[in-house]
Amino acid sequence: MDLSLVIPCYNEEGNVKKFFEEAEKQFGHRGITYEYVFINDGSNDNTGRVLKELFDTKTENNISIINFSRNFGKESAIFAGLKNADGDYICVIDADLQQHPSVAAEMYDIITSDSDCDCVCAYQNERRESKAMSAAKSTFYRIMNKMTETEMKNGASDFRLFSSKFKDAVLSLGEYHRFSKGIFSWIGFNVKYIEYTAEERNSGETKWSLSKLIKYGLNGMLAFSVAPLKIATVIGSISTLLSIIYLIVTIIRKLTSNITVDGFTQIVILITFFSGVLLFTVGIIGEYIAKIYQQVKNRPIYIEKNSFKIGRAHV
Repeated sequence: MDLSLVIPCYNEEGNVKKFFEEAEKQFGHRGITYEYVFINDGSNDNTGRVLKELFDTKTENNISIINFSRNFGKESAIFAGLKNADGDYICVIDADLQQHPSVAAEMYDIITSDSDCDCVCAYQNERRESKAMSAAKSTFYRIMNKMTETEMKNGASDFRLFSSKFKDAVLSLGEYHRFSKGIFSWIGFNVKYIEYTAEERNSGETKWSLSKLIKYGLNGMLAFSVAPLKIATVIGSISTLLSIIYLIVTIIRKLTSNITVDGFTQIVILITFFSGVLLFTVGIIGEYIAKIYQQVKNRPIYIEKNSFKIGRAHV
C-alpha cells in the first residue's frame, strides 16, 4: 500500500462523500495503491450511515471505517487511524474540505521525490477567521515554543503527510492525554513545510469554539511542559519575599515612627492574598496529578463499537 488517508469524522454527514469525490480526483489517476481510513468519532448525525453506504458501493475495496462507541475526541481518532493505516505514507486530513486533497497530493509529490524527507506539514500563513481567534492561536504557538522543548510552527496543524517510520514513532508514545501537534514536533525527523490556504467548509459548522481551543491549548501545555509548575514555584517565592519585605517595613515603621498598625485589616488582606496564591498553586499541581491518575488507570484511548475494513467487517 503506497498511501493511507486518515480522516477523523465527527458529524460530517454532509462532507464525507464530497471529500471522497475530491480525493478520487487527486489520487485515482496516479497509478498508486491507496486507502481511506475513516474514523467516525461517535457522531450523532448520519455520518456512520453515509460512510457505510460509501463502503458498500465502492468497488475498489479500499475503504476502512472505524466507529467509536462514543465521542472520544479528534486526538483519539487520529491515534486509531494511524494504528489502522497500512500505507508506506500516511496523510492526516479533515473531512470538511477546508484541508483540500489537492494539497495532500502536493505533499505526496514532495515526500516521494526527496528521500531525506520524513514529513511534509501544511501550515496556514493567513487564516480565514476572526482577528480574536487568529491572535489567540498565534499567542498559543509563541507560548508553547517558549514553555516546551518542542518547536511548533505558527499555523501548522495536524494536516501533514509522513512516512511509516514517522508514524511508528508517533504510536510509540503511549500517553493517554495526546497532543498530536506536540508529538509530531517532539519526535523530530526531517520535516518540510508548505503553505496552504484553508477552504471554506463544504457543509456544517466548525466544532472548534474559542473556549474549546483554549481548553485544548491548556491540555497541550500540561502534556508537554512542566513550566506551569515552575511558574507556581516562582509565584510562591515572590509572595514569600514580598511578605518578608512587608514584615520588615512594618517593624521599621513601628520602631521609627511609633505608628499604630491596624493589624486586623492587614491580616485579612494578607490571608486573602496568600490563600489565592496557594489555591492557584494547588490547582496547577492538581491538574498534573489528575493526568497522572488517568494515565496509570490504563484505560484505552478509544473503544471501537464496530468497524468495516478492507476485506472484512467487524460488528
